[in-house]
Amino acid sequence: MLDIRFVREHTDKVIEALGKRNESTAILDKFLEIENRRRDVLKEVEDQRQTRNRVTKEIGTLKKEGKDAASLLSRAKEISDRITEKESSLRALEENALQELLLIPNVPDESVPVGKDENENVEIRTWGARPEFSFEPLNHWDIGEELDILDFERAGKIAGARFVINKGAGAKLERALMNFMLNLHTKEHGYTEIFPPVLVNKEAMTGTGQLPKFEEDLFKENSKGFYLIPTAEVPVTNIHRQEILNEDDLPIYYTAHTPCFRREAGSHGKDTRGLIRQHQFNKVELVKFVKPEESCNELEALTRNAEEVLMRLGLHYRVVSLCTGDIGFSAAKTYDLEVWFPAQQKFREISSCSNFTDFQARRAGIRFKSPGKKGTRFVHTLNGSGLAVGRTFAAILENYQQEDGSVIIPEALQHFMGTEKISKS
Repeated sequence: MLDIRFVREHTDKVIEALGKRNESTAILDKFLEIENRRRDVLKEVEDQRQTRNRVTKEIGTLKKEGKDAASLLSRAKEISDRITEKESSLRALEENALQELLLIPNVPDESVPVGKDENENVEIRTWGARPEFSFEPLNHWDIGEELDILDFERAGKIAGARFVINKGAGAKLERALMNFMLNLHTKEHGYTEIFPPVLVNKEAMTGTGQLPKFEEDLFKENSKGFYLIPTAEVPVTNIHRQEILNEDDLPIYYTAHTPCFRREAGSHGKDTRGLIRQHQFNKVELVKFVKPEESCNELEALTRNAEEVLMRLGLHYRVVSLCTGDIGFSAAKTYDLEVWFPAQQKFREISSCSNFTDFQARRAGIRFKSPGKKGTRFVHTLNGSGLAVGRTFAAILENYQQEDGSVIIPEALQHFMGTEKISKS
């Protein structure tokens, strides 16, 4: 969340940021209305406390002089009752103000291109060449079903739409991708591997910004109040919730493979076939905790770490800087990696790499202390997919498909697969 003092003292900048995001200022207006009432009540409470202290002092003086203090005692009780009543109102207003503040998105970095939607994102660079085919390339779901390595129909029988069963070489390829990505990030990029819970509490979801705004996108277990994670960003970022880290321990890099769960609310009719938009999918996540002055460079490095996966797999991709109208709620700046899908003749997102500045750390209470200095500062958090496994699987099927229906395994995965090709049995 934003610093409450920043919102009060730089309201014009918050209004400007909301405008760039194509967001209404109504939520800001509501927060400021509640916040102004809270400050008025706080002043009343402080004034009443001063009055009570003065009356209490007068009572003490009268008692020392042996005089009657009954009227002042009655007045002191009235003041205390009023303070108790106002303090109750103050607590309610503080909670209401916090809830409204949690709904205000992060302020985009000045380097983020201004635009209304994804059509105004800016391409930064591309890598590799689009594959050429002497035949009409198939969609990945058709390839997977022809090779009998993906089964959408039986998954639907088990769970419903937007689920899949990986079978045989399909299950092995999924596992190979996970191992390849984790090995690359831990052995060469300096990340520590984490295997976190996939059920988290409300506080964890609030800490990374999924709650309260995006509850409809989440799967919730109602009896205990747990949520299934939409990404490993949630449990991994919350590892250090309400902690004060040592500056000497920064930066901290974590990577994690987990299943992820999303309701895909609002996506009816979008990508109903294939692996692009599933309710359950695997992903390897990259998470960083860094000093504020280093977060811009750390975003560039994190993006390059994710790109390295695509390079080693030989997949044509591009990097785009998301415009202000397309960046996520919690992000100050985001790069998307988009891989080429030949059957669809377009790029599809396979990773989002974001710098959240202190937005998540402020919600989750993640600070750090510098040696020899008083006070603490909020860390900056970053994360990105390194990569979405299912989408990478789909990209391999489409980009490495052969005319005879087989699929060549990228050289980087052959060690894990134990074969160079997936063919019809």
